[in-house]
Amino acid sequence: DSSDGVARGIGIPYGPAIARYILKRLGLSLISLVLLSMLVFAMAQVLPGDPARNLLGREAPAESVNALNHQLGYDRPMVVRYVDWLGHFVIGDLGTSARNYPRGVSADLIPALKRSLKLAVLALIMIVPISILGGVFAALRYGRPSDRVITVVGLSFAVIPEFVHGIVLVTIFGVGLKWFPTSAGSGSLRALFLPAAALALVLFGYIARMARA
Repeated sequence: DSSDGVARGIGIPYGPAIARYILKRLGLSLISLVLLSMLVFAMAQVLPGDPARNLLGREAPAESVNALNHQLGYDRPMVVRYVDWLGHFVIGDLGTSARNYPRGVSADLIPALKRSLKLAVLALIMIVPISILGGVFAALRYGRPSDRVITVVGLSFAVIPEFVHGIVLVTIFGVGLKWFPTSAGSGSLRALFLPAAALALVLFGYIARMARA
């Protein structure tokens, strides 16, 4: 076989073809992100309401509203605004927050990303070992009742939305037993346990199925 070929039967490229495969996937991902950004940007622009009016209040004079719209660039064509936004985004400037003007978007986004990352890491730490052990156990018990129970439970957890798991967990362990806080506002590990558990329950089915396979 040529080194530029594809591994027989499994469709995985190897040799120099790997670089082309990765570049192609990265290119398609970049195109998808750009198209998605255009769609979201356009949807945000056609929503009813005046951004400057929302910021200044209903009683603000029209002159002040028009001046703020001009300052924020909302009086320019949408294509020009998108190109301007994309150019600033590439260099790391996410612009000004329309909700917390004149604070920048990064000031709100970075703390939220930190909390989300902490939550995701905690959920993976909780569920990866359990899911792998469950999947391996199901594989070793292939076709037996325990295998079917793990498979059905995993699929059931996967199809139920995270917020439903969250409501059940908060109701039982937060409100009923009072073992954990009902709010994750503090950001402590104890406060993040129930949200992480809700994510972990959804991930259990996917990881367990891969381990079983």
